[in-house]
Amino acid sequence: MTVPSLKLKIANNDGNPWFHPLLVLIWIAIGTVLRFTNLADKPPSTIEIATLIFSLGNSLQTIPLDSAIALDTLLQPLQVNSQANITSVIHNLMTESTHPPVYFVLAHLWMKLFSTEAGLVSLWAARALPAILGVASIPAMFCFGFVAFRSRLIAQMAAAMMAVSPYGIFIAQEARHYTLPVLLIIASLCCLAIATRTINNRNILPIWAGLLWVVVNCSGIATHYFFVLVVAAEGLSLIAVIWIKKRTERQEKLELDLTQDLTLSPQLLIPNSLFRLYTVGAGTLVGCLVWLPALRTASKSEMTRWIYEGKNPIELLEPAPRLLAWMVTMLALLPVEGVSLLAIFASGLALLIFMFFALPILIRGLKIKLGESDGSLITQVLGGFMLGAIAIFLGITYILGADLTLAARYQFVYFPAVIILLAVSLAVCWENQYLETNNKLSQFLKSPILALKIDGRKAVTIILLMGLLGSMTVVSNLGFQKSKRPDILVPHIVKIQSASPKIPVLIATVRKSHSETRAMMGIAWEFKRLSTSSLSTKSQPNYPQFLLAKKDGDSQTATDALHKTLAQMPKILDLWTINFTASVEGKGRNCTIDSQPQPKIAGYKYRLYHCL
Repeated sequence: MTVPSLKLKIANNDGNPWFHPLLVLIWIAIGTVLRFTNLADKPPSTIEIATLIFSLGNSLQTIPLDSAIALDTLLQPLQVNSQANITSVIHNLMTESTHPPVYFVLAHLWMKLFSTEAGLVSLWAARALPAILGVASIPAMFCFGFVAFRSRLIAQMAAAMMAVSPYGIFIAQEARHYTLPVLLIIASLCCLAIATRTINNRNILPIWAGLLWVVVNCSGIATHYFFVLVVAAEGLSLIAVIWIKKRTERQEKLELDLTQDLTLSPQLLIPNSLFRLYTVGAGTLVGCLVWLPALRTASKSEMTRWIYEGKNPIELLEPAPRLLAWMVTMLALLPVEGVSLLAIFASGLALLIFMFFALPILIRGLKIKLGESDGSLITQVLGGFMLGAIAIFLGITYILGADLTLAARYQFVYFPAVIILLAVSLAVCWENQYLETNNKLSQFLKSPILALKIDGRKAVTIILLMGLLGSMTVVSNLGFQKSKRPDILVPHIVKIQSASPKIPVLIATVRKSHSETRAMMGIAWEFKRLSTSSLSTKSQPNYPQFLLAKKDGDSQTATDALHKTLAQMPKILDLWTINFTASVEGKGRNCTIDSQPQPKIAGYKYRLYHCL
């Protein structure tokens, strides 16, 4: 797979009317191939399992606790339920989860179109929906670029960057709802750009644009609560635009000394241009208030407790660099997971060199655009939106103690803004044959850039190719790996147990919330997958049984549940404890730990006991 030659002339007034539509189709084709490559090869993460369960209209509360259960019993919530409907989807979601229902209802209807796999919901089908929405974001970014800047060149660069963005591939290959709010964010930012242009031209926001903006914002909040942060960042950006506009008008009045001329009066801006903006804000506020009770419940839920965990002084320094790292992955990524230390070092070094090469070019492109009369204000507004969103993230992290930088998936809030700003800079670079550098970092790197004889178009080509390499890194599972790897743990257990296939196996974990339940379901899913694989049928042992030992503050309850369960199991038994944060020792069965060292596997602290 290769990126089409960027030596083609991408201009606003190309002679061939089919040139730009065909080029957009090429970006869509590249983005589609990337998003659907190895789509179902990665094991489902715990949050993907939650999406599958609630989209099916099932519940996690049906899984028995404190007793040994069979694999099929544990996986029952992942089976298609013919009795489930949209009402059950919404009820179970609002009762047991922390998300609004729009995407889950859509996924419920979508997955009804597909057959099951080994009796379970199809993982490929579940991931195909966000992948399709991710593909749709490519032409959406083209439209966004053209609406905001009236430039087909910027629009093409935006579509190209969205097609090959490693971060975009990552969220599109997750059976989650992030690609849908990304589409809604793009639409909302289009409305923001239209509003900015009306303010700049002292016009009134069209009624259709205002209504569309309210509908998009309310739909976004009903899709993901973090859309509130999008609205807040847009509000901050608009306030800055209005302030800049008023300041400019006052300066014009002073310079022209037209104290009696009402044509340039800043007061006229409020009743004429801003009234409909206030209406949009009021409509969006109503859309937010509807979900306020659910937002309060979500913030206190056990499922969101992990982002409030205490930090030591060293960890308090991590959020800002981590945020920067997530932003880098929106542009480029190289293999940094699942490879040797040498490969990690080489990839990190290459990525660092690339960023030192690309950063001055991107900064220079934005500075040139900001200096132009056409598109300068839109660039400021979108840049202000991105900075406002980042400031909100850091404010919530440091002031409220909820670290929103921990998960890469949360960064979808400002992802489209990063892509459009990259597109603006790349478009400027494309039009400039020589890359002049003025900032200090650029001056430091001036000689290497000139020595390589990199002109604007070559630089754009290199940056897009790096994005493509990053995308292939993601689809090859060498970047953005799952935090838990049952695809490594389960084959290891199977290999160990193959030496004594007739001995029953119990896998036990401590259950504090639905998170541990879903993690155990991921392990059971992998056992099920291996059993249906023709390559592993001969070596596949009997399915193990599973124990979810409930832990309510005192870990002794989990220990007691374990020994009560062991007393009911066969006399000879192999016990695997996985993330069992309670004592295994106690009255009852004599369990001795296996003497062989076990390899480290991401997401698991596990031990093997032989019980008599």
